[in-house]
Order: sequence, then C-alpha cells, then structure tokens
Amino acid sequence: MKSRFCLRNAVADVFAMVLFGFVAGMAIEIFVSGMSFEQSLASRLLSIPVNILIAWPYGAFRDWVLRSSARLSERRMMKSAADFVAYVLFQSPVYAMILVTVGADFDQIVTAVSSNALVSGALGVVYGRFLDIVRRLFRVPGYVAAA
Repeated sequence: MKSRFCLRNAVADVFAMVLFGFVAGMAIEIFVSGMSFEQSLASRLLSIPVNILIAWPYGAFRDWVLRSSARLSERRMMKSAADFVAYVLFQSPVYAMILVTVGADFDQIVTAVSSNALVSGALGVVYGRFLDIVRRLFRVPGYVAAA
C-alpha cells in the first residue's frame, strides 16, 4: 500500500485506534497500573482526540515498518516483530504524555508505560491484526494486508 493520504484509510485508522486504544488502555491502567476507574476514564477520554490526531500517521508509520521488515523476511514472525516495534516506538511517548496530563504520578506513569511496552508484543500484534481487519471492512483502496 502506498502511504499517500486517502480519506477512507484515515477514517479506518482513526476508528481502529480510538476503539482499540480505549479498551486496551483502560484494561492496563486499571488492572495492571492500579489507576482508579476515574483516572483511567479521564486518560481514555483525553486519548480520543489524541488518537484521532495520530491514527493516520501511526498507520503510515506502521506500513513503513512493515514494508521495511518485509525486505528482511516475508514470514509472519517478521510481521509480528514489525508490529511490536512500530507500536512501542510510536505509542509509548504519546501514552506517557497523556498520563502526565491527567495527573498520574511518576510511579504510575513508569508502571503504565513499561507495562504497555512489555505487553506491546501482544498489543502491537493484536492491534496490527485488528487494523488489518478494519481496513478490509472499510475497503481501503489498494490495501493488502501482509501475510
């Protein structure tokens, strides 16, 4: 897929990131980081406009990482590794800034971002597959998910 702007692609990427980010983020914040429901809800609500702004750039970055990794190997394991790398490199700084903004303390931020980074292997891969499904459902022109 070319990384040029396409409205259908942007809408699919935004939909996928807002939905996935809300559910996965709240689960991590409450069950792993020990944030209160109210702190997590504030974080997730703040994350919606942030995710709207970064969804398409993240999708384009992920596509670039996938294309780059495919030069090394076309195997599914490489795609999973690429999803891991793309998710951690792009999402961790954004997530830390959201937590700072909602008033999480330093220990909560370190725990949440570290936990997110540790489970990003799973989150990044699951999100990548979810994004592939959403892009197919939205019939993104020229989109062909990597095997």
